[in-house]
Amino acid sequence: MDLETRIRRNKARVGIVGIGYVGLPLCVEIPRAGFPTVGIDVDKSKVTAVSKGRSYIEDVPSRDIKDVVDRGLLEATTDYRACSRCDVINICVPTPFTASKDPDVSFIEDAGRRVARHMRKGQLIILRSTTYPETTESVLLPILEGKGRKVGRDFHLAFVPERVDPGNKTFTTRTTPVVVGGVTAKCTRLASAFYRQVVDNVFPVSSPRVAEMSKLLENIFRSVNIALVNELAQMCERMGNIDIWEVVAAASTKPFGFMPFYPGPGIGGHCILIDPYYLAWKAREYDFHSNFIELAAQTNESMPYRVADRLLEVLGTNDIPASRAKLLLLGAAFKRDVEDTRHSPAIKVMEILLDKVKRIDYHDPYVPELDINGRKFRSRRLTRAALRAADCVVVLTDHSCFDYDTILKESRLILDARNAIKRRGRKKLYTLGFRPVRR
Repeated sequence: MDLETRIRRNKARVGIVGIGYVGLPLCVEIPRAGFPTVGIDVDKSKVTAVSKGRSYIEDVPSRDIKDVVDRGLLEATTDYRACSRCDVINICVPTPFTASKDPDVSFIEDAGRRVARHMRKGQLIILRSTTYPETTESVLLPILEGKGRKVGRDFHLAFVPERVDPGNKTFTTRTTPVVVGGVTAKCTRLASAFYRQVVDNVFPVSSPRVAEMSKLLENIFRSVNIALVNELAQMCERMGNIDIWEVVAAASTKPFGFMPFYPGPGIGGHCILIDPYYLAWKAREYDFHSNFIELAAQTNESMPYRVADRLLEVLGTNDIPASRAKLLLLGAAFKRDVEDTRHSPAIKVMEILLDKVKRIDYHDPYVPELDINGRKFRSRRLTRAALRAADCVVVLTDHSCFDYDTILKESRLILDARNAIKRRGRKKLYTLGFRPVRR
């Protein structure tokens, strides 16, 4: 039975290399589609958790992991020799950047070498890690083609960008369309056939580099538009008596040609912050300088500093010396209703303020503890007494579980960097993108 037939009959055995934020959801959806699956990771704690039916990612309930484990459809191991038993292998490893904002594809290279040691003829390899165009063909393909192997003849290779949106209950792994770009036409056909068994919609494209670029476009689109509104927010503050939140609401009444984006303390997570730098780095190889894209990324990265400066302004306006100020920061995750703190702007704000104020406490029901610059912090209970004790309460992540009425009532001063409270006319409430000026 050839690979395509095994895929269409749900007989193919599937490997998932890297069972983190991208790989773990696949450890549920692929077995649910009927494919026997093995998760492979160098992290023994993740392997142990999966083997026991426990999840370590909020969006993936433990009951879902346990269900497919108990049905014998999912196992986990640290042993890459399991790759030899697989017909389809998904590589879902991290792609961070270096301190100098250059791409770090060492995880892809390491995973590729480990997979290559245990490859057999006819396998389909799918790279799912977000990366710059040409990575699949210039980084991973040469590794896999070692020992005389040839893509399209001895194995098949495709890129399928991940589209995980932490906390999104509407668009899940199954309901979010996937883009598929194979090195050869047959690679594309096989990868598309596989994912049509797993997700609702598949969109094939002509090459891996098109698929890679499409992923970067999705995230850079958001980065640029968020940067635009962050810059306009600062302009509104400078001009006075123009509320950027009211401006966006007004512009949003146009039924065509406008999409609302909102200011905030910065962007976080894995993709939107990193992807502009991945593309800018690759563009320089072609003597092309993506100034517009890089400027947007720099604008967004500057926002935690702007929030810190705005807080110091608020303290000064209310005659509170920063050196004696006690702050209560609400939210540490990078976005609403998730536990993910990767590149969180809230944490960056905390880092900036540590040596500028007397005391910082934080509350986040999703993030019980933090280590910031070697200092340990634990989320404190959000009580009326805690709100009253703070010289200023700062909303950095707008979790839906926060009682904003109580926060407004009990706090002495509030800087709401997310416009979560959405009330004006209160002397103690300040936001980004609005500064009242008496004329």
